[in-house]
Amino acid sequence: MNSRIPKIPMKYVWPVTMIVVIAGAAVTRERWWPTLNSWVQSTVADNRAPAGLDEHGEGEDAHDPHAGYDHAGHDEATSLELSDQARRNLGLTGDGVAEIQLTTFSKSITVPAVVVEQPGRTRIQVATPMTGVITNIHAAAGEAVEPNSLLFEIRLTHEDLVRSQTEFVTTLGELDIENREIARLQDVATSGGVARKTLLERQYARDKLKSLLVVQQEALRLHGLSETQVQQIAQTRRLLRELKLYSPNADGTTSKELKLSRAFEQTAIRPVSMESAVADPQLILRELLVHRGEAVDAGEPLGTLVNYAELYVEGMAFEQDIAQLSNASRNDWKVTALFDEADGKAKEVPGLDIAYLDTEIDRTSRTLKFFVRLPNELTHENKQQNDVRFVNWRYRPGQRLQLRVPVEQWEDQIVLPIDAVAREGAEYFVFQENGDHFDRLPVHVKYRDQFSVVVANDGQLFPGDVVAMKSAHQMQMALKNMAGGGVDPHAGHNH
Repeated sequence: MNSRIPKIPMKYVWPVTMIVVIAGAAVTRERWWPTLNSWVQSTVADNRAPAGLDEHGEGEDAHDPHAGYDHAGHDEATSLELSDQARRNLGLTGDGVAEIQLTTFSKSITVPAVVVEQPGRTRIQVATPMTGVITNIHAAAGEAVEPNSLLFEIRLTHEDLVRSQTEFVTTLGELDIENREIARLQDVATSGGVARKTLLERQYARDKLKSLLVVQQEALRLHGLSETQVQQIAQTRRLLRELKLYSPNADGTTSKELKLSRAFEQTAIRPVSMESAVADPQLILRELLVHRGEAVDAGEPLGTLVNYAELYVEGMAFEQDIAQLSNASRNDWKVTALFDEADGKAKEVPGLDIAYLDTEIDRTSRTLKFFVRLPNELTHENKQQNDVRFVNWRYRPGQRLQLRVPVEQWEDQIVLPIDAVAREGAEYFVFQENGDHFDRLPVHVKYRDQFSVVVANDGQLFPGDVVAMKSAHQMQMALKNMAGGGVDPHAGHNH
């Protein structure tokens, strides 16, 4: 009888073979594993910079700037070593070198603009409510004053006011006489000395005088007298002969006591301080229109106050930008103002709100005006004798500037300053800090304008990488010079 070896089905051949191979590899691991591991480590070291960094990105020796750096795999053609002096010369200290972070980029348009006053708010005109002669002026042109500060004193010659006060005092005297006569008749009428009818007639006359006083008091209030001043006339029986005008509040409103004298104990302008200007915006006497001894009629302007605490920036957008501008206003996107500085650079004032868009397009320039709120700030205070003070505001009507208006927003983007990217032909480069070197890395630029560059997040750069935020053009020229090639002074420079 012949014995036969059982045949293994084909579907089990490959699983059995794999088990045998794995078992053999495990048994002979000590022979082949060290060689394979050495080859893998060498390959990884050649393809990462700098070598010797652990998984957290820290060097093996934090005190040695060259520790862990693989000089054997270092490409001198694309890497630049800078001394401490060179770093300072290029501005690569402090915020000149920073980590890459993902942020929201606002694609924007730039339009010309000018600083203007807020209509109906910036200018406040001071006028006399009555006819008189200027006897004293307590402020100088250009001087800073606080709200409710004494500005002008006027000797009243207003006929209606004089007549109204005279009639009021006369009526008060007649009422006093009637009251005394009624008191006398009441005693006599009680004893039967006079008829009751006589007493009633006097009482009716007193009531008429009281009604007349009410009308006369209202007439005095219409002339500008406060309740306190009317009561003062009733107590002293003296006419008010002087008008004292005080500065209004910063919003142009006045209190009940701003019109005539004896309403304030204060007799001069209150001192202005930089600290008080924050909580209580300062007014400036922009124009002084009268002088001492001048006769003025009721309603005549005496001076103009201005409040520069908040101004407008008037932007001028072209017709093709109207839809984008409307979208920015609808989404409440913030606008950036760009003011020219003495060094030729632009000072950015970000985070400004669009107040409103004009309702008409200018027929001559074919532009649409829009207005942006511009909070102002005091920069200087000059105190002179007698507490006379002059202040300087940072922004003033008439200043020319540009407005950068966002028209589209991209989230999670790598955004770098324009000086952080160098250009050579079709290539764009950034410089990544690598120990004491800066390695040049080619990048794909998705978008750029005159201020910023949006770099594609395609794996060439990662959030957390430290790159130079400026002087990329100078470093690119230095690399070309080291390579021995002719240096193009415009290479990498973005016009």
